[in-house]
Amino acid sequence: MPELPEVETIIRGLRVIKGAKINALQVLDPRLDLPANEINGRTIEAVKRRGKYILFLLSDGGSFIVHLRMSGRLAFTRSAGEEKHTRFILHLDCGKVYFINPRRLGTAEYAKNGFPYQLGVEPFSDQFTVEYLTKITGDSHAPIKSILMDQKRIAGLGNIYSAEALWRAKIDPRRKAKTLTQAEIHALHAAIVQVLTEAIERMGTTLGNTVSDYRNADGDYGRFQGSLTVYGRTGRPCRRCNEPIERIIQAGRSTFFCCGCQK
Repeated sequence: MPELPEVETIIRGLRVIKGAKINALQVLDPRLDLPANEINGRTIEAVKRRGKYILFLLSDGGSFIVHLRMSGRLAFTRSAGEEKHTRFILHLDCGKVYFINPRRLGTAEYAKNGFPYQLGVEPFSDQFTVEYLTKITGDSHAPIKSILMDQKRIAGLGNIYSAEALWRAKIDPRRKAKTLTQAEIHALHAAIVQVLTEAIERMGTTLGNTVSDYRNADGDYGRFQGSLTVYGRTGRPCRRCNEPIERIIQAGRSTFFCCGCQK
């Protein structure tokens, strides 16, 4: 699933359409119940991110909101093989934007008044402080990785970057959140901001080259996959202590960590 760095990278590419008029929203997937009449003719005043959501802020005050889920992407062009996976097309006065979504898990909706979801703080916001991280971990018996991935606590942080941040902070993802020391919380806070910043600089993580794998709005692959330390590296030596990377399942999701130096 595209996480904060991938969504942020896509949005930075899409910002060139700020000021464009939506001539027509062409819905190709009947599962998407979109009020084209509320969107057609509007001007895109801004393209923003909230957590993993992409928001097109429209001239009427409403928002066209897209969530990419597992395999979605927004792109200025598409290949012949992607035509059958295209779920909607925004016809603009300056070109087109395609919503390519092979697994059909991505969502799109129109919100007339504001953003309709309650999400946690953004990792790059002033509200994401060591004190805030201390607060959300301080009395929780849940594994620390589960806390990090809870979108109602921290918006945008997902499986890949939670695992990577915990490795950098030398924290076992299975640890009960309440057992973290203040020094560990400081290290984890810094690791989260650092890994997200580096991933954005490298345009996110692309794990394969199929139609379902992440690319930015211009069709370029991410480059952070070469910097991954634990995610997807089961059995390979830890870059810090040479112990093999292990994979376990937490809440139905794969978790990768080093049992040698994440204690």
